[in-house]
Amino acid sequence: MKRRATPFRLPVRLPVLAQDVLLGLVVAVMQVQGLVAKPPDVGSRPLTDLGHLGYVLLIASGLVLVARRRWPAQVFIATALASLVYYTAGFSDGPGWIALFVALYTLTAYGDGRRSLVIAGVGISVLTAGWLIAAADIEPTAAIGWVFFRIAASIMAAALGESARSRRVIAAEAQERARQAERTREEEARSRVDAERLRIAREVHDTVAHAIAIINVQAGVTAYVLDKRPERARDALVTIEQTSAQALHEMRAILGVLRDSDNGRVPHPGLGQINELATMAREAGLDIKLEVGSAAAPLPSAVDTTAYRILQESITNVIRHAGPTRVTVALDYGTDVLEVRVADEGGRDGSGADAARPDAPAGHSGVTSGSAEPGRGIIGMRERCGLLGGELTAGPRPCGGFEVKARLPLAPAAAVRS
Repeated sequence: MKRRATPFRLPVRLPVLAQDVLLGLVVAVMQVQGLVAKPPDVGSRPLTDLGHLGYVLLIASGLVLVARRRWPAQVFIATALASLVYYTAGFSDGPGWIALFVALYTLTAYGDGRRSLVIAGVGISVLTAGWLIAAADIEPTAAIGWVFFRIAASIMAAALGESARSRRVIAAEAQERARQAERTREEEARSRVDAERLRIAREVHDTVAHAIAIINVQAGVTAYVLDKRPERARDALVTIEQTSAQALHEMRAILGVLRDSDNGRVPHPGLGQINELATMAREAGLDIKLEVGSAAAPLPSAVDTTAYRILQESITNVIRHAGPTRVTVALDYGTDVLEVRVADEGGRDGSGADAARPDAPAGHSGVTSGSAEPGRGIIGMRERCGLLGGELTAGPRPCGGFEVKARLPLAPAAAVRS
């Protein structure tokens, strides 16, 4: 029977202060033990001289490392002074410099960069001068090699600390760049979601507003002629049925993108459906005149859909706010721009004069069919044009009625999701 391997678990990590306390104790013991176990140098002073000053310096320089992370510069200065006093007093050479090297490493590793390097450089220079002066009459002469070892080890400790600090800074900068990139991706995703939500809202508005306007007119006609002309009422009901069916079909196509990423299976509405749009408008009582030029090349899909939606919304506004009237729809295909124009002659009251409609959107004049309220039709058309880098103007005509003009560049400056 095989035994299941137990995963290796690291021991519990000690708190930072506990680590430094343990380090200070270990360094103090190592410095004292290393010098006690080592034969004293020729002519050196015993550690017990001057009131056990040697022991005090070795223990104090180790214990001061407890505060090395909080006050790295002060701890380095304390260990440097202890080293200068120790060797100037003539105590035996040995591992009494461990605390100094740890303090130097901490200074450059946890300091503030340039300032810590300056302090370390000045401190090492002072230590070098003091150590060389204290070793001027050292015996045997070969023992001066330990002085150069201390100098080289001090420089190495400072360099290792700076290397660790640099790696830590680089890692922190990389993490910050990663967080910034993640925030940027999230913002871009939110922007794409907002753009898609706005696109769907415009599509739903255009589809529903156009269908409801036609259904409203035809329902009014049905109610008026139901008893007098049943055949006319039947035709109006058929129109209502066809219009609602087409609106439902378009709504399913629009909302289908929310359920299926393969939204190319249903074509977007375009100017190829302008005749069907004109037919529906005629059934709603409008006298539509089409002035359509010929395109030299196929239109970009975004321009094609936007032009169709502008025509659809403009005709819907005429149906809602002017009632039966004459409408001219013109498409002028230029080399780099498509011009769209929808002009109506305004609603007529019983006397044949234009009737000013106070609630028409953006100055639209004409008789209101029903209790229409100002909406966001013209605002939506301007937004569509703006997305393509085009422009739209809408306002009353001097001779009466209302006119919508749009200029759509055939090469938009930015890619637009249609």
